[in-house]
Amino acid sequence: MNTVDAHHHVWRVKDMPWLSGPMVPRIFGPYEPIKRDYLIDEYIADATSGGITQSVYVQANWPLDQAVAEVRWLNELHEETGWPTAVVGCADLFSPDAVDVMKEQAEFPVVRGTRLQLHWHENEEFRFAVAPDRMKDPVFRRNVAALEDLGWLFELQVFPGQMADAADLVEAVPDVTFVLVHAGMLTDRADETVREWRAGMARLASYPNVAVKLTGQGTFTRRLDPDFIAFVATETLGWFGAERAMFGTNFPVEKLWTDLPSLVAAWRAAVPEPDHAAVFADTARRVYALPEQ
Repeated sequence: MNTVDAHHHVWRVKDMPWLSGPMVPRIFGPYEPIKRDYLIDEYIADATSGGITQSVYVQANWPLDQAVAEVRWLNELHEETGWPTAVVGCADLFSPDAVDVMKEQAEFPVVRGTRLQLHWHENEEFRFAVAPDRMKDPVFRRNVAALEDLGWLFELQVFPGQMADAADLVEAVPDVTFVLVHAGMLTDRADETVREWRAGMARLASYPNVAVKLTGQGTFTRRLDPDFIAFVATETLGWFGAERAMFGTNFPVEKLWTDLPSLVAAWRAAVPEPDHAAVFADTARRVYALPEQ
């Protein structure tokens, strides 16, 4: 099996006060078992146990003043071990100097893009951004537009209620690739929730510069739920097609409720066999410019 993990974190507790300090409410629930270092050897063991052969690290909420240090450390790991294969960093995109930070990060060849989490929800435990409409900020928009010159993508993490604003952003910068995190963050199967999610997903899928990650479907159920995964996979592939969809994990968060082989098996069962090559390797290789194996 030649599987690409398009989303993972390697954590150092000392660099993330929210892990080493008092418990802070998080979108994925209590996290005492993962309040520890999760370093590259453990990640490689987890990844290879599930058949994963390449990976993309996505920023893990280091303090923003350490954004360059984060990618420097990851580039060193890449040079030492070959993992991660590529990196998505972070910068304060609401700051006028964000482009300078990203240019400094771009000196490390492993970097492919940036993420600043924008998700906001009526449930305070599900929030990250300070307001639901931060995508309208003019400084933020200028910084996202600057990704075109860097040749970088933007990891888009929003809830369905924010997808209209997200679509406006995507439309405004058609030459920047957006990767929608966690298949649009469906929180439950309630009729109203699903209707809003479907409407937002259909609109975002109408833009060719948006791809989607099949990740994180235990974030709100807090368990491995093959039926929920199958529902999300079927609906999402119907909008985006396999050529714009990719599997990924959210390890080590998902270690709270599953092991990686079980997670991979659930997604492989949910994705039709003819789509496996694209969803489990080809899309991520193209979007993140990963080397052929």
